[in-house]
Amino acid sequence: MSMFTWKLHGDGRSVRQGEAVAPDERLTYPRTIGIGAQHVLAMMGATLLVPALTGMPASTTMFFSAIGTALFLTITRNRVPSYLGSSFAFLAPLAAAGVTSANAPLDAATISRGLGGVLLAGVLLALVGVVVHLAGATWIEKAMPPVVTGSIVALIGLNLAGAARGQWEASPWTALVTLTCVLVAMVAFKGFLGRIAVLVGALVGAVFAAIRGEWTTALDSLGGKSPVEFIGDAAWFGLPEFHTPTFDGSVLVAFIPVVLILIAENIGHLKSVTAMTGRNLDPETGRALFADGLATTVAGLGGGSGTTTYAENIGVMAATRVYSTLAYWAAAGVALVLSLVPKFGAMVAAIPGGILGGLSVLLFGLIAILGARIWVENKVDFTRPVNLVTAAVALIVGTADFTAHAGSMVFNGIALGSIAALAIFHGLGWVARLRGAEEVTPNIATVPEDL
Repeated sequence: MSMFTWKLHGDGRSVRQGEAVAPDERLTYPRTIGIGAQHVLAMMGATLLVPALTGMPASTTMFFSAIGTALFLTITRNRVPSYLGSSFAFLAPLAAAGVTSANAPLDAATISRGLGGVLLAGVLLALVGVVVHLAGATWIEKAMPPVVTGSIVALIGLNLAGAARGQWEASPWTALVTLTCVLVAMVAFKGFLGRIAVLVGALVGAVFAAIRGEWTTALDSLGGKSPVEFIGDAAWFGLPEFHTPTFDGSVLVAFIPVVLILIAENIGHLKSVTAMTGRNLDPETGRALFADGLATTVAGLGGGSGTTTYAENIGVMAATRVYSTLAYWAAAGVALVLSLVPKFGAMVAAIPGGILGGLSVLLFGLIAILGARIWVENKVDFTRPVNLVTAAVALIVGTADFTAHAGSMVFNGIALGSIAALAIFHGLGWVARLRGAEEVTPNIATVPEDL
C-alpha cells in the first residue's frame, strides 16, 4: 500500500470505545479536516507566541510551520503523527542576536542575523538524524545523559527570566490578568480546552487590554499606529514576508545548544506516540530527527522560526483517539491557508505587551521546570558529586548570562552553560574512570510531552 494511502477506519464516522484510528487509517474527509483544524487551534497559542515575543513575522512562521509538518510527514513515511510548531528553545539565542519584540520593529538585517542561527541548528540536527539513522542512537545516550540535558533545558528557561520581566512591566495589570486566566484554564478545564489554556488566557487578556485602552494606543513598534489601525490596514490575502539568513560567528554559537534540546524533544515525542499507539517507532528516530532538522533549515532559509514536535497536539490525539497522519496533513493545509492572510499575522504582531508578559512568565518558567522534570523522570542521582556539580555550575552560568570572547566570537550564557554541563560531566567522569571508580551508564533523557 502506498504511504499516501489511508484505509477507512470502521464506518469512518466514529471511533468505538477501546479503539483508536491508527496512523495509516482515516475517518471521513470532512471529519479528518475538522480534526486537522483542532490541531491547528491547539498549537496556535504556543506557535504564534514565538513570533509575538521575537518580533518576527507571524504569517511567515505559520507558513513554514505548515511546510515543516508536510516535510516531517513525508520523510517519516506517514508513520509518525506530529505537528511541527515553533520551538521555544530558540527564544534565548534569538534574543541574544537582537531578535526580540523589545527591539520592534525589527530591521531586515537583524532578522537575517537570527535566521543564520536557526539555519545552523537545523543543519546540525539534520546531520544528527543521518548519523542516528545509520549508526543508531547509542552515542546520543552516552553524550547526552539526563543530568546534562535537564541542565541545558533549565538554564535556557532561566536565561529568559529578564526578558519575561521586561514584557511584564509593559503593562503589569494586563500581564497579571492574562497569567491568572491561563493558570485557571489549565486547572479548571478538562480535555481540549485545557490544552489551549494559553490561547484562552491570551483572549481574556486581549479583552482586558481593550477595556484599558491598550488596543487604541499608538505604538512606535507599529509605525505610530494603534493595534486596531495596524490590523485594519493589513490585507486579507497576500504572501508572507520572507527573509534570507546571514551568518555572524558571534551569534551562531548561541544556537548550538538548542540542537540538544530538539533531539530530546523529538525522542520524547516518539516515545509518547509509541505508548499511545502501541507501535514501536524507535526505527523512525533518525528519520524524525532529520525531518525536524530539515524543516528548521528550510524555516531559517526563508524567515520562519525553528520547529519542533508539539506536545499540544499529543493532547488532541489523546482526546480524540485519532492518530491518523492524514489529519496532520489537513492541519498543515489549514495552517498554510492562514499564513496567506496578512491580517491574521498583523493580529499577532499587534498583541499588547502586557499579554506577552503574562504568557512569557509562565512559559519561560515551564521551560526551566521542564529541565527539572527530566532529572526527576530519569531518576538523576544528585548524591553523586559529578551530577550535582554539573547542574550547579551550568545553571549559574546560564542564568547569570555569563559571556566570553574569543576573537570576534561571543559566547553567551546559554552556550557557556551548555559547554560547562558537557565538559564537567564527561571530564569528571573521565577522572573517575582513571581512579577506578564505578561508572554509571546514563540513559537518554526524554522530554515529558504534556508541556
